[in-house]
Amino acid sequence: MKSNFVKMVTALVVVGVLSGMSLVMVHIYTQQKISDNKDKEIAKAVWALFPDMDKVVVMKRLKDIYKNPAEITDKNMKLLGYAFLAEGNGYQGKIKLLAGIAPDITELKGFVVLESQETPGLGAEIADEKFKNQFNGLSVSHPIEYVKNQKPQKPYQVEAITGATISTRAVVNILNKRIKEIREVLGD
Repeated sequence: MKSNFVKMVTALVVVGVLSGMSLVMVHIYTQQKISDNKDKEIAKAVWALFPDMDKVVVMKRLKDIYKNPAEITDKNMKLLGYAFLAEGNGYQGKIKLLAGIAPDITELKGFVVLESQETPGLGAEIADEKFKNQFNGLSVSHPIEYVKNQKPQKPYQVEAITGATISTRAVVNILNKRIKEIREVLGD
Protein backbone atom coordinates (compact mmCIF):
# COMPACT_ATOMS: atom_id res chain seq x y z
CA MET A 1 0.00 0.00 0.00
CA LYS A 2 2.76 2.41 0.97
CA SER A 3 4.71 1.38 -2.13
CA ASN A 4 1.77 2.27 -4.42
CA PHE A 5 1.42 5.66 -2.74
CA VAL A 6 5.12 6.46 -3.26
CA LYS A 7 4.92 5.37 -6.91
CA MET A 8 1.83 7.51 -7.47
CA VAL A 9 3.39 10.61 -5.85
CA THR A 10 6.63 10.06 -7.77
CA ALA A 11 4.74 9.74 -11.06
CA LEU A 12 2.75 12.92 -10.34
CA VAL A 13 5.91 14.87 -9.44
CA VAL A 14 7.69 13.70 -12.60
CA VAL A 15 4.69 14.56 -14.79
CA GLY A 16 4.37 17.97 -13.07
CA VAL A 17 8.05 18.82 -13.52
CA LEU A 18 8.06 17.73 -17.16
CA SER A 19 4.87 19.70 -17.84
CA GLY A 20 6.30 22.80 -16.16
CA MET A 21 9.55 22.52 -18.12
CA SER A 22 7.58 22.11 -21.36
CA LEU A 23 5.56 25.25 -20.64
CA VAL A 24 8.72 27.23 -19.89
CA MET A 25 10.34 26.05 -23.12
CA VAL A 26 7.27 26.98 -25.19
CA HIS A 27 7.15 30.39 -23.48
CA ILE A 28 10.82 31.06 -24.21
CA TYR A 29 10.43 29.90 -27.82
CA THR A 30 7.32 31.99 -28.55
CA GLN A 31 8.18 35.17 -26.62
CA GLN A 32 10.44 36.57 -29.34
CA LYS A 33 7.96 35.67 -32.07
CA ILE A 34 5.16 37.43 -30.20
CA SER A 35 7.33 40.52 -29.76
CA ASP A 36 8.31 40.48 -33.45
CA ASN A 37 4.65 40.17 -34.49
CA LYS A 38 3.68 43.14 -32.29
CA ASP A 39 6.46 45.22 -33.86
CA LYS A 40 5.27 44.24 -37.36
CA GLU A 41 1.69 45.16 -36.47
CA ILE A 42 2.82 48.57 -35.24
CA ALA A 43 4.96 49.14 -38.35
CA LYS A 44 2.00 48.22 -40.58
CA ALA A 45 -0.23 50.66 -38.67
CA VAL A 46 2.36 53.46 -38.99
CA TRP A 47 2.66 52.73 -42.71
CA ALA A 48 -1.13 53.11 -43.04
CA LEU A 49 -0.98 56.56 -41.39
CA PHE A 50 2.19 57.74 -43.15
CA PRO A 51 2.37 56.04 -46.58
CA ASP A 52 5.33 58.24 -47.68
CA MET A 53 7.56 57.23 -44.78
CA ASP A 54 11.06 55.81 -45.14
CA LYS A 55 10.56 52.26 -43.90
CA VAL A 56 14.17 51.51 -42.95
CA VAL A 57 14.72 54.59 -40.79
CA VAL A 58 11.32 54.31 -39.15
CA MET A 59 11.75 50.65 -38.19
CA LYS A 60 14.77 51.60 -36.08
CA ARG A 61 12.85 54.43 -34.40
CA LEU A 62 9.77 52.31 -33.67
CA LYS A 63 11.68 50.21 -31.14
CA ASP A 64 11.19 53.00 -28.59
CA ILE A 65 7.57 53.81 -29.55
CA TYR A 66 6.30 52.07 -26.40
CA LYS A 67 7.70 55.01 -24.40
CA ASN A 68 8.05 57.97 -26.74
CA PRO A 69 6.51 59.23 -29.98
CA ALA A 70 8.50 58.14 -33.04
CA GLU A 71 9.60 60.67 -35.65
CA ILE A 72 8.34 59.64 -39.06
CA THR A 73 10.38 60.84 -42.02
CA ASP A 74 10.35 60.34 -45.76
CA LYS A 75 13.32 59.17 -47.84
CA ASN A 76 14.75 62.70 -47.85
CA MET A 77 14.59 62.83 -44.04
CA LYS A 78 11.76 65.38 -44.14
CA LEU A 79 9.68 65.10 -40.96
CA LEU A 80 6.18 63.86 -41.83
CA GLY A 81 4.97 63.77 -38.24
CA TYR A 82 5.01 61.60 -35.15
CA ALA A 83 3.51 58.19 -34.45
CA PHE A 84 2.53 57.31 -30.91
CA LEU A 85 0.78 54.66 -28.89
CA ALA A 86 -2.18 55.59 -26.73
CA GLU A 87 -4.19 53.33 -24.47
CA GLY A 88 -6.86 53.47 -21.86
CA ASN A 89 -10.05 51.86 -20.69
CA GLY A 90 -13.13 51.57 -22.86
CA TYR A 91 -16.54 50.12 -22.05
CA GLN A 92 -15.47 46.45 -22.08
CA GLY A 93 -11.75 46.69 -21.43
CA LYS A 94 -8.51 48.18 -22.67
CA ILE A 95 -8.36 50.09 -25.94
CA LYS A 96 -4.93 50.43 -27.53
CA LEU A 97 -4.43 52.82 -30.43
CA LEU A 98 -1.58 53.85 -32.67
CA ALA A 99 -2.05 57.40 -33.90
CA GLY A 100 -0.20 59.85 -36.09
CA ILE A 101 0.11 63.57 -35.66
CA ALA A 102 1.48 66.36 -37.85
CA PRO A 103 4.98 67.75 -37.14
CA ASP A 104 3.56 70.94 -35.60
CA ILE A 105 1.20 68.90 -33.39
CA THR A 106 -1.88 70.71 -34.66
CA GLU A 107 -3.50 68.03 -36.80
CA LEU A 108 -4.19 64.35 -36.27
CA LYS A 109 -3.26 62.10 -39.19
CA GLY A 110 -5.62 59.41 -37.92
CA PHE A 111 -5.42 56.29 -35.78
CA VAL A 112 -5.45 52.51 -36.00
CA VAL A 113 -7.04 50.32 -33.34
CA LEU A 114 -4.45 47.77 -32.22
CA GLU A 115 -6.45 46.22 -29.41
CA SER A 116 -10.08 46.49 -28.32
CA GLN A 117 -12.67 44.38 -26.56
CA GLU A 118 -15.61 46.68 -27.14
CA THR A 119 -19.09 45.27 -27.75
CA PRO A 120 -19.42 43.81 -31.27
CA GLY A 121 -21.85 45.82 -33.38
CA LEU A 122 -21.66 48.84 -31.06
CA GLY A 123 -18.41 49.92 -29.41
CA ALA A 124 -16.38 47.78 -31.79
CA GLU A 125 -17.32 50.33 -34.46
CA ILE A 126 -14.37 52.42 -33.21
CA ALA A 127 -12.34 50.30 -35.64
CA ASP A 128 -14.66 50.98 -38.60
CA GLU A 129 -13.45 53.31 -41.32
CA LYS A 130 -16.52 55.55 -41.00
CA PHE A 131 -15.62 56.42 -37.41
CA LYS A 132 -11.84 56.50 -37.85
CA ASN A 133 -11.98 58.71 -40.94
CA GLN A 134 -13.44 61.51 -38.82
CA PHE A 135 -10.03 61.79 -37.12
CA ASN A 136 -8.04 62.16 -40.36
CA GLY A 137 -6.96 65.80 -40.50
CA LEU A 138 -8.78 66.63 -37.26
CA SER A 139 -7.52 69.77 -35.53
CA VAL A 140 -5.91 69.07 -32.16
CA SER A 141 -5.00 72.66 -31.33
CA HIS A 142 -8.03 72.40 -29.04
CA PRO A 143 -8.91 69.17 -27.17
CA ILE A 144 -10.96 66.79 -29.30
CA GLU A 145 -14.67 66.75 -28.52
CA TYR A 146 -17.49 64.43 -29.56
CA VAL A 147 -21.06 65.41 -30.35
CA LYS A 148 -24.14 63.21 -30.15
CA ASN A 149 -26.92 63.02 -32.72
CA GLN A 150 -25.56 65.88 -34.83
CA LYS A 151 -22.84 66.61 -37.33
CA PRO A 152 -19.62 68.16 -36.00
CA GLN A 153 -19.66 71.96 -36.21
CA LYS A 154 -16.04 72.67 -35.22
CA PRO A 155 -12.74 71.39 -36.67
CA TYR A 156 -11.94 69.51 -33.44
CA GLN A 157 -15.25 67.64 -33.13
CA VAL A 158 -16.25 64.12 -34.14
CA GLU A 159 -19.66 62.47 -34.24
CA ALA A 160 -20.23 59.85 -31.54
CA ILE A 161 -21.18 56.31 -32.48
CA THR A 162 -24.91 55.87 -31.87
CA GLY A 163 -25.39 53.47 -28.96
CA ALA A 164 -21.69 53.49 -28.11
CA THR A 165 -21.08 56.87 -26.54
CA ILE A 166 -18.85 55.34 -23.85
CA SER A 167 -16.52 53.84 -26.47
CA THR A 168 -16.47 57.13 -28.41
CA ARG A 169 -15.70 59.05 -25.21
CA ALA A 170 -12.96 56.56 -24.37
CA VAL A 171 -11.22 57.05 -27.74
CA VAL A 172 -11.49 60.85 -27.45
CA ASN A 173 -10.16 60.84 -23.87
CA ILE A 174 -7.32 58.44 -24.71
CA LEU A 175 -6.19 60.62 -27.63
CA ASN A 176 -6.56 63.91 -25.74
CA LYS A 177 -4.54 62.62 -22.79
CA ARG A 178 -1.74 61.24 -24.97
CA ILE A 179 -1.58 64.34 -27.20
CA LYS A 180 -1.21 66.50 -24.09
CA GLU A 181 1.67 64.26 -22.91
CA ILE A 182 3.31 64.44 -26.35
CA ARG A 183 3.15 68.23 -26.30
CA GLU A 184 4.98 68.17 -22.96
CA VAL A 185 7.60 65.68 -24.24
CA LEU A 186 8.24 67.54 -27.48
CA GLY A 187 8.15 70.94 -25.80
CA ASP A 188 5.27 72.42 -27.78
